[in-house]
Amino acid sequence: MCGIAGTVDFTRDFSQDRGAAADAQAMTDTMACRGPDDEGLWSARHAALGHRRLAIIDVPGGRQPMTLEDPASGETRLAIVYSGEVYNFTELRAELQQRGHAFRTDSDTEVILHGWLEYGEDVVERLNGMFAFALWDTRADELFLVRDRMGIKPLYYYPTPDGVLFGSEPKAILAHPRSEAVVDADGLRELLSHVKTPGHGGYRNMHEVRPGSLVRIRQEGLSTRQYWQLEALEHTDDREASVAHVRELLDDIVGRQLISDVPLCSLLSGGLDSSAITALAAQQLADQGAGPVRSFSVDFVGYEDSFAADPMRDTPDGPFVRELAEYVKADHEAITLSNDDLMDPDARAAVLRARDLPLALGDMDTSLYLLFKAIRGRSTVALSGESADEVFGGYRWFHDADAVNADTFPWMAAQNAPMDLQRSFFDPGLMTTLDLPGYVDQSYRDALAEVPHVDGVSAHERRMREVCYLHLTRFVQMLLDRKDRMSMASGLEVRVPFCDHRLVQYVFNTPWSLKTFDGREKSLLRAASKDVLPASIVERVKSPYPSTQDPAYEKALRGDLADLLADPNAPVRALIDVDAVRASIDAPADSATSLEVDRAKTENVLQLDAWMRAYSPTIETG
Repeated sequence: MCGIAGTVDFTRDFSQDRGAAADAQAMTDTMACRGPDDEGLWSARHAALGHRRLAIIDVPGGRQPMTLEDPASGETRLAIVYSGEVYNFTELRAELQQRGHAFRTDSDTEVILHGWLEYGEDVVERLNGMFAFALWDTRADELFLVRDRMGIKPLYYYPTPDGVLFGSEPKAILAHPRSEAVVDADGLRELLSHVKTPGHGGYRNMHEVRPGSLVRIRQEGLSTRQYWQLEALEHTDDREASVAHVRELLDDIVGRQLISDVPLCSLLSGGLDSSAITALAAQQLADQGAGPVRSFSVDFVGYEDSFAADPMRDTPDGPFVRELAEYVKADHEAITLSNDDLMDPDARAAVLRARDLPLALGDMDTSLYLLFKAIRGRSTVALSGESADEVFGGYRWFHDADAVNADTFPWMAAQNAPMDLQRSFFDPGLMTTLDLPGYVDQSYRDALAEVPHVDGVSAHERRMREVCYLHLTRFVQMLLDRKDRMSMASGLEVRVPFCDHRLVQYVFNTPWSLKTFDGREKSLLRAASKDVLPASIVERVKSPYPSTQDPAYEKALRGDLADLLADPNAPVRALIDVDAVRASIDAPADSATSLEVDRAKTENVLQLDAWMRAYSPTIETG
């Protein structure tokens, strides 16, 4: 796992232009948190590729940028900067060796180079993993930007009149003098509606390489190609065969993702998803004579003792975490956080810096960052249960008829508060101009138009295929982006077994009636993993990532918001309804308008202000 950055300019010679090389170095330096172990910069006539390395595979031999030379002339043919892991690289290397390729390292990066030389850009269809890379072909003077099928690893680009800027995160691009930190009306709509439109980079003229896509930059211009997408295929397996195939895939996926030359652990919440991954990892390590599996969880001071059930969470995680850890004999550690930790200015600033945009989830972002930071002191790689809910249908709104049948994104329909209430802290005139409901509706229509269907199914099965597609291409992107940014801000690699494209494609085409054959959420996953789990976890109802319930946290937020209003120069004042914010601060703690009812509004305003101070963006609302 690493950070990459670079630039292409067909009017400059990077090998001679010190200023151009310095700009590329500045971009690369912003990726230090993603790659604390090593750095490198490679340049050719029209390109400069920068890399910050987090060493995972072939620690001594996997340095980057990595090049492939012509054996006769010694001239560079290909150069690459790469982030992520290819889990089937050993099989690919053996295949390439049979075709006459000789390798000088044991890294997966070199396998991609030789694979590209052998198969061209079609090699990406042979890769199993999470990855984002930039490859410069010196033979044709062209750059390729490639992203994995599910979009686990991020990759942004910013076209210029003479080429392109690219980086793992927006901050790398914004470090270049030719970029501008401008957020236009559509950028604001993305921020305030919490819609993640595929390909939208947040800033004007900045794009994200879409999952499963390849961007090609030549002097003649830029083109894109989607090399993978979800397909509609007839599902012919019965229940028993479907459960068996899911388990077979999970065993193979976990086995592949346990490969590491540095310490590895699992993230454990006590829910079905993370428990299944932890238990399967423990089983495979035991079979190898290794182990025990190491696991980590997050908790809050006093959370379990004073826990109160809410509409999203019926039970605290702690008891289930401890039970699973004991059941699989894991070497477990709980990371316990206080309110002071969650409100720590440095931690909140680190979250914003990792995001590059004010996409705050408040304490859930901060606690995740602090969890990963603590884990990084003990491990370098972690397995996560992320994305199982999107793949297997785990969220409660999957099973809420009103949310499913609403003519919008189900997760938005499932929210109790209407959209206008959620954004009541913002200036009414701005909200009218932005027309967020209209923007969300168009995004929803665009997504629906992509859904592949099979013939001869009921209206309900057809709708549930749409709901699953929306989650696998929209909702999951928000969570994967959060997971990547919070982990890489600490130099921790988090792997996501449930995002293996083979599993995603197979379960996507499984009928909804089979996904819920026992009348519950995630029936296939529960059946496929129950033999390695205690009964209490098999039967546990879905419980989302924890959020602090301590009233002192709400009080601290209220104080920060009051301080913000007291500052006449606070940049966010130009975007908010000051009277509405002040009324919320002055409301009694048990009032329907109090901060305790909707802390998200407060977190959004606070982080939006912090972002405007730190990034000094130009905001265009017209």
